[in-house]
Amino acid sequence: MARLKHKVGSAFMSQFVLRIGKLVIGLFIAAIGIILTIRAEVGYSPWDVLHVGLANTVGLSLGTVAVVVGACVVLLATMLGETLGIGTLLNMLLIGVFMDVIIWSGFIPQASSGIMSAGMLAIGMVILAIGMYFYISSGFGAGPRDSLMVAVHRKTNLPIGICRGGIELVATIIGYGLGGLVGIGTIITAVLIGPIVQVVFRLVHFDPRAIVHERLSETIKRVKHPRPVNT
Repeated sequence: MARLKHKVGSAFMSQFVLRIGKLVIGLFIAAIGIILTIRAEVGYSPWDVLHVGLANTVGLSLGTVAVVVGACVVLLATMLGETLGIGTLLNMLLIGVFMDVIIWSGFIPQASSGIMSAGMLAIGMVILAIGMYFYISSGFGAGPRDSLMVAVHRKTNLPIGICRGGIELVATIIGYGLGGLVGIGTIITAVLIGPIVQVVFRLVHFDPRAIVHERLSETIKRVKHPRPVNT
């Protein structure tokens, strides 16, 4: 019996570490995509309009602001009754950290021409979609902003698209008022990111509806009482 428990525990921990690795890699890839769209300098995505506007206003780094905004979004989603996963918390924390590391490294340049801007925006959205595949498929919970979208949808019974659009419109307006860049890239990102994500998911044969996300309490319970899980 003890040997069986040890085997089960080892199998679980191996699986758990692989899933965490998949989550963290996905968040890093997503951060690269975000910085590419920002460096394109043709208008930021709605949330990045807010992040950059706040960063310019309060004098903090872009990543730090992203973490703070993410924490506020998580708090709001929790107050609205949405359950969270370890992926929600790591998303809140690590994407901002990775964004600052990528900016600090300087390996993504500022766009210097219209063609370069268009290319960086397009590549950034594709890379972001790839990152989303990795961290969503880990099964550790939705990101903070997705959790808020779902919470508002449940509370208002409005269509999910309207809830997402409304939240992003508010973020864009506030960010623009604080000096965040709104432009054609903002519109392109808002319109095309959904279809691009859909194409990328189809190419890797990934159906996000098949993923059963773990709540934070469930993850803690599994760590205490390990057993193999399917994701």
